[in-house]
Amino acid sequence: MKIAVVGREGQLAQCLRIQGRARGHYVHAAGRPDVDLTKPETVGAWLDQVKPGLVVNAAAYTAVDKAETECEQAFLINATGAGELSRLCAAASIPLIHISTDFVFDGTRRRPYVETDTVLPLGTYGTSKAAGEMAVQRACPQHVILRTSWIYSAHGNNFLKTMLRLGAERAELGVVDDQRGSPTSAHDLADAILEIAPRLAAATDPSLWGTYHVTGAYETTWHGFAAEIFRQAAIRGATVPRLKAITTAEYPTPARRPAYSVLDNTKFLETFGFALPDWRASLSRCMADVCPNQAPGQVA
Repeated sequence: MKIAVVGREGQLAQCLRIQGRARGHYVHAAGRPDVDLTKPETVGAWLDQVKPGLVVNAAAYTAVDKAETECEQAFLINATGAGELSRLCAAASIPLIHISTDFVFDGTRRRPYVETDTVLPLGTYGTSKAAGEMAVQRACPQHVILRTSWIYSAHGNNFLKTMLRLGAERAELGVVDDQRGSPTSAHDLADAILEIAPRLAAATDPSLWGTYHVTGAYETTWHGFAAEIFRQAAIRGATVPRLKAITTAEYPTPARRPAYSVLDNTKFLETFGFALPDWRASLSRCMADVCPNQAPGQVA
């Protein structure tokens, strides 16, 4: 099938392009300046040219801390732009998959969030993404919103690559240990999207439309995520730093983060029969791409 991906250089967009083509799909990923969510005319012209069977909106303003001072830009892309894309998709009867985030929740619960839990973001980024969800829901009946979290991959900038870079530069790293979530491989998320795309493009079952949670299986803290990264890096022969568990209060940031943003993936599994793997196993596969010249050693 023909899939149009809004966003070109992001982690998910790159994985969709690579994995989609490997599956035999025609994946056309485009980004700024050619396709710009802040300029609907560029999006409309692109959709007219590509004529896709399905659109994936993988573009977003994701600079969580900068969003606190660049509020207008965050809303222009994450809310207004998402709404305009949805309107164009609806006008052309093209199903839309829109990527959202765990940051739409405030993190005060102590059990995984389900899709019907109250949306209550803490900062500008989460608020703009929540507004984007509402815009998609209003403008495009044939939509699927996928909320995910803690995305990492061999592409772009992410926590995994930051840890490996800092670990090579410093003898000790302090990492927050009181925020819990589920690391999600962009490779796995792309697989999930490509798995459900044909069913959505066929549009035979209206009950498929709606909001779903899709993350790596199981939960951890940022410190736990870092510890596993360096455990696997050490197996590959890398020199790794000492890790120090710190609190959120010890690492202040302009934007507040949810303390608990684990998402319940049951609805996605029951609807589509597909679940993402254990995040630790997915991390191992990703490490092979991030450190291709280092073969894993023997583990006692």
